[in-house]
Amino acid sequence: MIQPTFGDHITVAAHGHVAVVTLDRPPHNHVTTGFMRELADAFEAIDAETALRAIVLQTDGKNFCAGADLVSDEKAGGLGPVSTLYDEAVRLFSAGKPIVAAVQGAAVGAGLGMAVMADFRVASPDARFAANFVKLGFHPGFGLTHTLPRLIGHTRAELMCLTGRRIKAEDGLAWGLVDEVVPLEDLRPAALRLAVEIAENAPLSIIATRRTMRGDLAAAVRAQTNIEAREQGLLRVTEDYQEGVRAVGERRAGNFQGR
Repeated sequence: MIQPTFGDHITVAAHGHVAVVTLDRPPHNHVTTGFMRELADAFEAIDAETALRAIVLQTDGKNFCAGADLVSDEKAGGLGPVSTLYDEAVRLFSAGKPIVAAVQGAAVGAGLGMAVMADFRVASPDARFAANFVKLGFHPGFGLTHTLPRLIGHTRAELMCLTGRRIKAEDGLAWGLVDEVVPLEDLRPAALRLAVEIAENAPLSIIATRRTMRGDLAAAVRAQTNIEAREQGLLRVTEDYQEGVRAVGERRAGNFQGR
């Protein structure tokens, strides 16, 4: 039987052959390296349970995930040549069982990366997806420079990454970023229905088919996060990055100087 908790903010419950993983790190489910490590531990434990065949990833609160907690990770040593946060992200991509994300509110930055990591995304109408890194004077991370073009095409991915624009759920549906849009009150049931539909099938066939279709995705994310972390390290020491963090916190446009 799967253990019910991983750390202080992650719970796992079995619904038949589906593992429902709930993240609860108020108020916005910001991710840290430790938080991602616990989530990866949960996924690995689910992989070890033969009775569990699919995963629903959901979060409590207004937002799915409003991004990385860069302040906490900075205090822990910041981003190195290969960020420890991205080490844990690669572990998420290495999970063996299909993942359905239930997305409400903001899926921004690392939150977008976490949503794209899933195989499918069910969203409520209030969901917003954004790669807002340029508004911070930063570089995209979490493997998004590989996974986002793979999902929605190069031009749309570049549009998201170079504008920082927030994409509404309905637009995401048209782009292939979202697989289903449902009323907020039906979000979790709809995600569970999709996971159950998957889990009704032969478990070895599910895993083998997913492994074939995802191919070398985890290895590709590893290679891309190495590049992303290097670029983030270079930008993190710029004046524009400091201004971008202030501007986003103050909900205004950045006054960038290119230095």
